[in-house]
This record gives sequence, structure tokens and C-alpha cells, in this order.
Amino acid sequence: MKTSNQSLIFVFLQSQNRITMAKFELKLPKMGESVAEATITSWLKEVGDMIELDEAIVEIATDKVDSEVPSEVEGTLVEILFDKDAVVGVGQTIAIIETSSDNVIENQSSPETQEIAAQITQLEKTVEAAVEVTNTPISKTSESGKFFSPLVRKIAETEGLSMEQLEMILGTGKDGRVTKNDILSYIENRTNTQSVGVSEVLKPSAISPAIKEVVKPAPVSVNGGDEIIEMTRMGKLVSKHMVASVQTSAHVQSFIEIDVTNIVKWRASVKDAYFAREGEKLTFTPILMHAVATTIKKFPMINIAVQGDTIIKKKDINLGMAAALPDGNLIVPVIKNADQLNLVGMTKQVNDLAARARNNQLKPDEIQGGTYTVTNVGSFGSVMGTPIINQPQVAILALGAIRKVPAVIETVEGDFIGIRQKMFVSHSYDHRVVNGALGGMFIKTLKETLEAWDINQEF
Repeated sequence: MKTSNQSLIFVFLQSQNRITMAKFELKLPKMGESVAEATITSWLKEVGDMIELDEAIVEIATDKVDSEVPSEVEGTLVEILFDKDAVVGVGQTIAIIETSSDNVIENQSSPETQEIAAQITQLEKTVEAAVEVTNTPISKTSESGKFFSPLVRKIAETEGLSMEQLEMILGTGKDGRVTKNDILSYIENRTNTQSVGVSEVLKPSAISPAIKEVVKPAPVSVNGGDEIIEMTRMGKLVSKHMVASVQTSAHVQSFIEIDVTNIVKWRASVKDAYFAREGEKLTFTPILMHAVATTIKKFPMINIAVQGDTIIKKKDINLGMAAALPDGNLIVPVIKNADQLNLVGMTKQVNDLAARARNNQLKPDEIQGGTYTVTNVGSFGSVMGTPIINQPQVAILALGAIRKVPAVIETVEGDFIGIRQKMFVSHSYDHRVVNGALGGMFIKTLKETLEAWDINQEF
């Protein structure tokens, strides 16, 4: 049975063998600045399968988006290093591909291999003196439903921790998950604590009453005719994100009605020519998004984020457009530097992101960095909505359905009743930092911009 030091030597020897056998390490790629790990949801290839360049090998899920990891080389999949549902850190090797190329990948000079090699001499001296620990297999999920990553389970087995001890560790990770730092801190405290063991400190009976004072919802009665449906992973994330937003921001709404008759007429007159020239449809969404970006530029204090007691004024205007997926979940692709796009550029961005969102083909970076969000509740026939702010932003705009309504039309010859195309726009904003004047003036200016649309302009 290997000690942790022996394992390190074994890894080093494997790395030397890999160099001579021309094997390629497929690593979990970087998926955005805020993404540090991902969960493997399914392997698309099995050991022994031939792999083509850029062919998808594994499906992964982060707290942002689901995606596939393609191969960077051609060859044969010879080893899969993580099982389904394993949590893997960015940069970790997840599979080994044996290449048929003569170009051997040079790994000898990598910092990781150099560090291992530098420790070999010291490790050889300490391995003989190492105390062999009888490891107890740790399952990835406990009876209470706690999930333990492969790294945490490996540390626990090496240090001889039992499942009962793991259960008592208070995890600081997402959903209370025990992290590497949590278990290492537990081990250090267990070693250093003399009078009171850390296992005693972390027992439920030792937890502060204030922490245990959690309001639990009443159990829901289920009879024989009811169906129990497990929430999807993304559904759980969206649920927590929405609850956290309501608990964080002081939501307040302003509403305004906009006459978009000129826009409706203009789009009807140019949509065929636009499709013939650009090869794609011109919908109302990019027209409205373009107007929103223009309005944000006039009110930069709506394009902010709150961090503690400070306000971060964003330099870029990155518009998020909330989109419903076929499974009912929500995703928000982001149009970067939206204020720098003309109407054609905005249309191409909107159509591309919307299409790839429906097909689950968005990249993690394409749903990050938003500074303001627009959601089109009108696409479901809703007249208006009161959307929840997409944290850490401070405002979100809901576009209602465009409807034909009777309206008073003012002319130099007097007022009369006519049929106009109108829509409601609702603006939810964080009243901690955005007052009613700013929130209201923002949508009033948006109204003026849209109602002043030149029906004779070219696209």
C-alpha cells in the first residue's frame, strides 16, 4: 500500500514513461476567470476508442454552463482518470491519449515535473521511515447525501479518516461541500489539539445554537397520485441564485408604456431586404437591445456593481439577455461591449447567442461578465413582469409583449382615437444604490429613444 510520498514518486515515474511513449495528457481547460472546477457529467468515449482532432471526449458542467471538452490531438484513448460525477480542478489531467505522431510532447521542462523531480531525493530518504496507514475506502456520497470529491477522499484514505469523521467536517465549499482546505485544516487541528479533539469541536452538539437556528419549511404531503421530480443541477443553481438576489438587493420597480408603432412599421418594411442581404432574420430583440445599450451610455451609474460598501462603476457595457432553455431552465448569454455595435452587429450577436443557447453550445466565457440584463417576458405573451436582478448587477429590464391597443393620438388638428402598437417595460433595480429618480429616468429616456425611431432610416 502506497504512502503519499510513494504516490508522488509513482506519478513522477509515470510522467517519465509518458514522455517516452508519446502520450498526450488531456487537461480540463480554463473556462473563464471565475470558474475553478467542473463536474464530469458523462464520458463520450471509452478506453480503446480512436479520437479525432477536435472531437468531443467528455461532457462537463460548471456552476455557469454545461459544455464539451474536445481533443487537441488524434490518437487512442488509453486511460480515463476521473469517473462520472467527479469534480475536477481546472488544469488537472482527465484522460491520457496515445498519439500516433512522431512528435513527442516535451513535459520534462514543465514546472510540475521539475518540482516532482526536485523532491525525489528527499522523498527516497523519507519513504522508508513513513508509517504505513491502513486505508479505509471512502465512498463519494455519504448516507446523509454529502458529496466528497476524489481529492478529499484520497486525503481521507491516506490519513486514515473514517466516513464518520468526514461527516463531522463543516464544509465551506459550494452547497456545504468539504474542500481540500477544510480536510487539511481538520487534520492539522486534530494533530495540534491536545485537550479537545477536533472531532469533538465539530460535533453537531458543539455547534453554536445561533448557527443551528435555521427555519425549516414544513414537509410537503405526498400521496399516491403525486409525482416526485428531482430538480436538475442547473435548476438548483438558478433557484439558489434567485433567492440570494432577493436576500441581497432591495428590489423596486418602475413601469412605463412605450409606443413602438414606428418600429413595427419600419421592421415590416425592411425585414425581407435584411434577410436577403444578411441571411438571417431581423427580430425586435436586437432593435430593443441596441436602444438599451445607447441609454445605458447616457446613465453610467446604472452600469455598476456593489462590493461591500463600495460601488464599482463598469467601464464596459456588457448586455446579458436572459433566455429560457427547452428544459425550462434559464441562461443569460452576454453581448460584450454592446454600445460599440451598430444594429446589424447587434442582430448578428443576438441571433448567434440565442441559437447556441437553445442547442447548449455556449462557452463559459459567453455567460460571464454581464453588467446589465434584459429579459423578454413578452415572448411568452406576458404584458409585463417584475424580474429578479442578476447579481452582482444592480438592474434588469423586462420587455413586455407588443400589442395593438386603442390610444389617444395628439395632432395639431386635435386629439383622436387610433390603433397603436405598444408595449410595457418594467425596470427592477437595487434601491440600495439606484434611487427612484435614476431608475425612472432611465426607462423614460429609453421610451423617448424608441418613440423617436426614424421610419425612413436604413439598416
